[in-house]
Amino acid sequence: MARFPDAVNEQIGHEFAASQQYIAIAVYYDSDTLPQLAAHFYRQAVEERNHAMMLVQYLLDAGETVEIPGVDAPKTDFTDAAAPVALALEQERTVTQQIAKLVELAREENDFVGEQFLHWFLQEQREEVASMSELLAVVKRAAESNILLVEDYLARNAVGDAGAPDVGAPAAAGGAL
Repeated sequence: MARFPDAVNEQIGHEFAASQQYIAIAVYYDSDTLPQLAAHFYRQAVEERNHAMMLVQYLLDAGETVEIPGVDAPKTDFTDAAAPVALALEQERTVTQQIAKLVELAREENDFVGEQFLHWFLQEQREEVASMSELLAVVKRAAESNILLVEDYLARNAVGDAGAPDVGAPAAAGGAL
């Protein structure tokens, strides 16, 4: 019996958990009146939701059962302005490992369609880790003198995909937001 569909269902939960964590981070920045940081993480939350829905659509297209797992409550308390971004980077690295394990499982089960589907996610994760690493470096530098410098940086520079849809992305069940 194939384990890949069950693993994809589990990944759906991870993606929804990432979305929830990004909402919590956005709210943290919003409450500190850092609207650029908040907007960045609200966009990240939508992106993670869309990733979950892409996985849902894959399972639907493959004729597999879709199970939407519950998620644990996100972390909402942070020690300083850099801590949420550090958590986000850690989360992106974890998701990268999860996707890599899915690819490994698809390959082990000779599910070439599943493996090919996941290649977009691997590329996306490389970009997410790089983008979050860059943002963390900027936040750490700015926090030494004035965290509002990050707001200016985000207003002037596109960090990540800035919410722009990727034309090469897999379809999301219900449509991407």
